Amino acid sequence: MTINRQILLVSRPTGEATLDNFHLAAPELPELGDGQVLVRNFYLSLDPYMRGRMSDAKSYAPPQPLDTVMIGATVGEVIESRNPDWQPGDAVTAMFGWQEYGISDGSNLRRLHDTSIPMSAYLGAAGMPGVTAWYGLNRIIAPKAGETVVVSAASGAVGSVVGQLAKRAGCRVIGIAGGEQKCAYVVETLGFDACVDYKAGNVYEALRNAAPDGIDGYFENVGGEVFDAVMRNLNAHSRIALCGMIAGYNGEPIPMKYPSLLLTQRVKLEGFIIMEHLDIWPQALKELTEAISAGELRYRESMTQGIESAPAAFLGLLKGENFGKQIVRLV
Repeated sequence: MTINRQILLVSRPTGEATLDNFHLAAPELPELGDGQVLVRNFYLSLDPYMRGRMSDAKSYAPPQPLDTVMIGATVGEVIESRNPDWQPGDAVTAMFGWQEYGISDGSNLRRLHDTSIPMSAYLGAAGMPGVTAWYGLNRIIAPKAGETVVVSAASGAVGSVVGQLAKRAGCRVIGIAGGEQKCAYVVETLGFDACVDYKAGNVYEALRNAAPDGIDGYFENVGGEVFDAVMRNLNAHSRIALCGMIAGYNGEPIPMKYPSLLLTQRVKLEGFIIMEHLDIWPQALKELTEAISAGELRYRESMTQGIESAPAAFLGLLKGENFGKQIVRLV
């Protein structure tokens, strides 16, 4: 019998998540039934939204049940099939979670048609983070050439794509990231016009200097003091795509200091969950994969090895220790 190592959520965090919230299990894989497919997962995606699913607080999605495999996207290969629609060797992506193998009836599998790009990219720039960036920028911010767009967590999986797409739309793009190394990457490799290091001092003043004509569009991933600094630099009729607020993922309140600016600047602010917009995925994925294949959309990955490394890597992600898309290699 084959052992399927898994990471289970066994307790809910109080404040910061810890390693004690997780448990490494190693059950045997059952035999396949008629119509089923066995997939060997090659890579696992780690994403900030998972922290919210660990909590039982009211949210847009039900909490992760305790003593079950942690939720998460995977890419891998079919190694056994009793389903005529799927053959061994098929490369697929699915939501198998934090485990080395997945069993499916095939309904939740999606083929990776473009094999010219690395498989792991389908968990980042050519996957959910990339589609999130595409939707928030194009459907909410809707930038016009010549406008200024600001992106928080700019070196991350979502923010890095937002900025590059905004540059392709003819915008002046300013990133916000933590540390000189990340800011250098955002400007020199991703092509942003400027990057503000939120660890280096007054974010409001730095943004005012980087965007002397004000901010027209903002893609929000962080919240807290960074959000406040951006708010004070917004132009009239600016648009905010509210994707995440990682500053509050441990349950702390994150009040806004300047909510009146939403009115006085006539700001459009829209929160969104990308899984509620499945209709745009084909168009977004086509554009993203084509841009990656042509070398026009760059991305970076932080890679750890082995399913046992997932909890620590995830906790590091929540603290900003990753550089680019956080992925676990499972093979």
